[in-house]
Order: sequence, then C-alpha cells, then structure tokens
Amino acid sequence: MKSILMIGMGKFGHRLCRELCRMGNEVMVADCDENKLEDLLPFVTSAKIGDCTKEEVLRSFGIGNFDMCIVCIGTNFQNSLEITSMLKELGAKYVVSKANRDIHAKFLLRNGADEVVYPDRDIAERLAVSLSSTHVFDYIELTDDFSIYEISTAEEWVGKSIKEMNFRVKYHVSILATKEGEQMSLLPSADYRFRGDEHLMIIGEQKHIRQLLKEIDFTE
Repeated sequence: MKSILMIGMGKFGHRLCRELCRMGNEVMVADCDENKLEDLLPFVTSAKIGDCTKEEVLRSFGIGNFDMCIVCIGTNFQNSLEITSMLKELGAKYVVSKANRDIHAKFLLRNGADEVVYPDRDIAERLAVSLSSTHVFDYIELTDDFSIYEISTAEEWVGKSIKEMNFRVKYHVSILATKEGEQMSLLPSADYRFRGDEHLMIIGEQKHIRQLLKEIDFTE
C-alpha cells in the first residue's frame, strides 16, 4: 500500500484514482475545480481544492510525505510541466506525469518526472494489436522489444504437450499462464496438454511473437 498524491482529476485521473483506491492505496486528490472531486470523496483519503501551479499550494500538501505524486493534467502542458518541476523541487520521492506527445515527454523527464505515461497512445497500440488478429485478445508492452500477448490456442496444438512440441525452442517464446474464463494457471508444466478452449499468456520478443502468429496463420 502506498501514499499517493494525484493532481488533475480529468477522465484519466478519475479512472486511475478509483483503481488505486480499490487496490488499497491511500490517495489524496487535488484540482482547482471542486466539481471534479465530489464523486471521489467516498474513496480517497482526502481532497484539496486549489491552483497547483502555485508553489504555496503544493507546499501545503506536504509533498515529501507521499510515496508517489502523479500529475494527470493532459490539456494544459505548461501547467503539467510547472507542477512536475515544482513537485521535485519540493522533495517529491517519485513523480509520474501524463504526456500526450513525445516532445512533451522529453520536457517532463528533463524537468523532474521520474516516469511518463501515455494513456491515449497505450490504448491505441493495444487496440491496434487486438484488431489486427482475431486470435489476439490482449497485449502488454514491457519494453520496446518484449511483450506479453494473450492468444487463443492453435488447432494444431490441441492434444499435444508443451514438451512434445518443444514450444520454447520452436517459437522462441515462453508460456506464462493458461487462462480459462477468469481462472488463470501460472507457469504450466512441460506435461501440460493443450485443450483448445483455453487462452495462452505468452511472453517474448516482439519479432518472435509476430513470427509465431504468422506461422500458425493467426494473422488475417
């Protein structure tokens, strides 16, 4: 459980705040618009109304007491940049800032952000991956080169075991888990036999996963 300060409660901030609270974190939210805070009051530890571009407002929050500060402002880059920079100057331990463009991310990282997130870009990339193949259900990019894919089981695998297929050597990817509905079994043994109705969570380099999808004719 972490103590988190969130600044800028737009749509992205709302969704992130609710998830952080659901996971048991202590969250304080801040925005200059009181209306954007009202529906979050039942979930958060506290809520503050104020102009966070002013140093005295940020200072009053006790920035050094939070494990993490998240700047969720996406519509006004200047405000996001100023707040990010001031948070670091006031002793923030870790600052995460939202960016909409690569150039924004570069400036944010140079001016105090420890991490930058691109929610719109990430959603677009995941949607593009899932729409490009009828057998890809989800996608998580770990780095520029490595990803996790949720895929369906190929007909040619059904009845065979991971060991019999020499899966890791053949495809150069690893099976992290099998998934049936909401039930997930992590790290299946080499004797696991594919059933056909399960999904597979595979991890590997992008180039190897794409090659796998081509070889088993998953792509359109």
